[in-house]
Amino acid sequence: MEINKDSIWCVIPVYNNSGTILNIVKQSFKFIQNILVIDDGSNDANLEELLKDTKAKVIRHDKNKGKGTSILTALKYLKDQDALSMITMDGDGQHLPKDLPFFIDSINKNSDSIYIGVRDFNQPSVPGSSRFGRKFSNMWFKVETGKECSDTQSGFRAYPIDLISKLNLYGSFYDFEIEIIARAAWAGIPIAEINISVIYESPETRISHFNKFKDNLRISLMHARLIGRRLVPLPHKKLMDDNKTPKQSFLLHPIDFLKMLLNENTSPMALALSASVGTFLAVLPIIGLHSIAIIYVTARLHLNKIMALSIQILYSPPFVPFICIEVGHFLRKGYWITELTLSTFKTNWQEYFFDWFTGSLIMAPFYAIVAFAGVYFTALKIQNRISKTKYV
Repeated sequence: MEINKDSIWCVIPVYNNSGTILNIVKQSFKFIQNILVIDDGSNDANLEELLKDTKAKVIRHDKNKGKGTSILTALKYLKDQDALSMITMDGDGQHLPKDLPFFIDSINKNSDSIYIGVRDFNQPSVPGSSRFGRKFSNMWFKVETGKECSDTQSGFRAYPIDLISKLNLYGSFYDFEIEIIARAAWAGIPIAEINISVIYESPETRISHFNKFKDNLRISLMHARLIGRRLVPLPHKKLMDDNKTPKQSFLLHPIDFLKMLLNENTSPMALALSASVGTFLAVLPIIGLHSIAIIYVTARLHLNKIMALSIQILYSPPFVPFICIEVGHFLRKGYWITELTLSTFKTNWQEYFFDWFTGSLIMAPFYAIVAFAGVYFTALKIQNRISKTKYV
């Protein structure tokens, strides 16, 4: 049954985009009946005056409060209007109103899902930083939720108003967009994708309010917050209901091992992160608990347990622990141990264990970075070969 069109709204957060917003609103009204513009403290024009000849509703913030706050303002207003869904799109002209019908059709099929517009990045105008940023964000989303999303940074989305109103959200700026889909995934809200077009103007003409330092810091802190919550062994509140054994050894057949994992829909970056976490924990002096720690952390972060457990073999005693002991001893005493054997370790195990712990704090991050780089570039090369083979 088709949903009442009056219950679906288009929400456009705007900050100093007076040059594009009027055309976006006019074009959007060709496909949707209700439009809400959130003026996030713009100082380049009076948007109520600019949009007075349209039917758009304008709500203004007295100062710039961030994109996330703008969406929450819209959410509160639309909930009071008993609206069912809201479709958010950017006000800078990057998103095309002609894609609105795809979201409306999807809402008619299932109004309880979040729909994310996956931007077409197969065009030369897309900056390399945007391509990398999307891959990086997608990887962390997979770590935090265990779910795949092709474009976690896209602002062209459709939200079920009643369900997301029940989420506890803290982000105010661009960090809001990764937080809301992560917490929605934890709550069991389905997340689906819609392919959309995108326009990337040249850097000289495009108006972007993304601050590379401040906003990247906010997003990084949000990822840290989400990962921290993910590591807490407490269940998430559910709003909706919603292991294979390797055939190859990483130590004996590393290339075949990576091929096997890549064929199971694991990305090179996710494998590299799994290897990095497994390496970091394997170097720490938690004798007898390495596998338990690796299984727990990788399970909580939805990383590849097989990769993490397999790579720890490389850091088995005595070679790596002895390196950590030497480094730790040098940091504490200022000189190297000239004779370090199993017998001398047994004799001075209390002192050497402290050296081991101290040295591991230096060597664990170092080995983790090396493991990440080694696995990532190797897996990427293998994946490219696999892709080429499929199309030959």
